[in-house]
Amino acid sequence: MTATGDVRPRAESGQPRRVLLVGHPGRPRAVEVARELVDALGRHGITMTGDEVELQEFGLLGRSNVEAVNLHEPAEGTELVVVLGGDGTILRAAEIVHSYGLPLLGINLGHVGFLAEAEPEDIDHIVAGIVDRSWTVEQRQTLEVTARKDGEIICTGWALNEATVEKAARERMLELVIEIDGRPLSRWGCDGVVMATPTGSTAYAFSTGGPVIWPGVEALLVCPISAHALFSRPLVLGPDARLAIELLTSTESRGVLWFDGRRPFELPAGARIEVQRGHRTVDLARLTPSPFVDRLVAKFDLPVAGWRGQRERRG
Repeated sequence: MTATGDVRPRAESGQPRRVLLVGHPGRPRAVEVARELVDALGRHGITMTGDEVELQEFGLLGRSNVEAVNLHEPAEGTELVVVLGGDGTILRAAEIVHSYGLPLLGINLGHVGFLAEAEPEDIDHIVAGIVDRSWTVEQRQTLEVTARKDGEIICTGWALNEATVEKAARERMLELVIEIDGRPLSRWGCDGVVMATPTGSTAYAFSTGGPVIWPGVEALLVCPISAHALFSRPLVLGPDARLAIELLTSTESRGVLWFDGRRPFELPAGARIEVQRGHRTVDLARLTPSPFVDRLVAKFDLPVAGWRGQRERRG
């Protein structure tokens, strides 16, 4: 889902304002942007917090408005998470603060940066938005995943983009059955299955031939990977669908369950993976009201020359 509204946390009177920094200090440009942000926010009395090691690598420790904290326990007055990096860094930040519901403001230092809101060149606009608290929030749907073997839970997790079941050995296919709302749909011999949110429809699912789903659509996307089956097209399910993947015990192939391509779990034959819409969303902070179609055009560099429609007046 995508819900936009004024749900920003506000520091109580007299309480210091804080912004949490999560970034990729291995990128020289990220170091430059981090220092510019700290200097600019410091002039407005805003403290930048972050992991001690990461702050050290950014060269920020020792500055008057910089504070080392436990990333999994944001300090009081923390209003926002500023993320410096690509989509992978934003996914890492989402893992860190998922249980706290803090909005993420991504500054793109990667390649496509679909989840990012701004570019490094927009630093003045970014600072003004933070100081004025002028961001809005998009609530992005997540997935909740439970893996079982013989009825016992062996793994639980969540994902913002996608959960995937993939083969563990290159030379073997996975043999599996897909189930929707308690009923079997089809048996596939395949390299794996991508189960994505609308947010993830422009990521791994897109590369498997899946459709782009607008963030405002509530849905669950299922995309087989190199399936040897007559019926193996991508499926768009309703938001309350109950999806399950069963690895057949008749095959020797082992599988791997991935959460957002970052957190793997080895699956034995006979495992059952159950997927449904998550109860908790991930909040993305937006500084501009640009529509999703503009983001698609910009991020994928789509050709629009020759369009004669009327441009919307802004400002």
